[in-house]
Amino acid sequence: MPPSDTPTSTDARTDVARGADPRPAVHPAIADASAASALAAALPGITGNLSVAILRPSDGRLVGYNADRFHVTASIVKVDILAALLLQAQQEHRTLTTTERSTAAAMIEHSDNDAADTLWSAIGGAAGLRTANSALGLTDTEPTGRSWGLTRTTAADQVRLLDAITVGGSPLDAASRAYLADLMTAVEAGQTWGVSAAADSGTTPALKNGWLPRDATGLWVINSIAHITHAGRPLLIAVLSDNQQSMPTGITQLETVARAATATVTGTPNTPN
Repeated sequence: MPPSDTPTSTDARTDVARGADPRPAVHPAIADASAASALAAALPGITGNLSVAILRPSDGRLVGYNADRFHVTASIVKVDILAALLLQAQQEHRTLTTTERSTAAAMIEHSDNDAADTLWSAIGGAAGLRTANSALGLTDTEPTGRSWGLTRTTAADQVRLLDAITVGGSPLDAASRAYLADLMTAVEAGQTWGVSAAADSGTTPALKNGWLPRDATGLWVINSIAHITHAGRPLLIAVLSDNQQSMPTGITQLETVARAATATVTGTPNTPN
C-alpha cells in the first residue's frame, strides 16, 4: 500500500510452507536470550527503527532483536485479515465463497487495498480482528478503527501469526492453513522482496510485505514476514521497520538484516543467494 508505490526489487526466491510437520505444543513466548545477544551483535548498521523475530517451528525456539517494539503493520496485516475470515468461516461450518476467494487472492497476491477494505468489513473490522487474534494467540497486535493499515504489532506477534497459519495445533484447520500458504507463495513478482532474501535458492517463501509512507514525516514503514527455508531448515521470520528514508533504502536494509539474522540463528555463513 499504496497501490502506486511498487517495489523496484523483483528478486523472487522460493520455499516451502505447505505440508509442514506439526510443531511441539508450545507457543513462541520465551526468547532464547543468548542467541538474541548474538543476533544483536551480528546485525549490520541499522537506520530508522527495526525489529526482528525468528521462530524455528521444529522446537518453538524464538530469537529476537527489539522483537517486542511496536510498529505499524501497513499491508502485512492482510494476512491477519484473511486468517480472521478463514477462522470465522470455520466457526460457521462453511468454506469461503467464490467472491471471497477472488477477493482474498487479490488482497494477498497483489496487495490490493480495495480487496482489503472489503474483507476488513466482512470480518467486522477492528473488533473482528481482535477476536480472531485472541484465538490465534496474538497478544500484541492492536487494530484501530481508522485504518487496517495502521494496526500496531510486534515482530514477535507476527511470528506467532505465522506459526498459527503454518503448522499444526492451530485454531485454523489444515485446509485454511494450506489456502493461506498457497496465496502467500503466489505473491506477484514485484512484491517478492524482503525476508525472502534469506531463503535458500530454488525455494518459494510464503511471504507478505507491507510498505507505507507516513504523511507527517515523509519517512517509510517497510515490513516483511514469511515462512522460509534457510540452510535447509524451515524458519518463520518477521522484520519490521519504520523511519526509513525511502522505500528502496528500507528494502535494502531489511534484506541485509534478514540475511544476517538467519545466518546467526542457524550458524551458517551470511552469503547472498
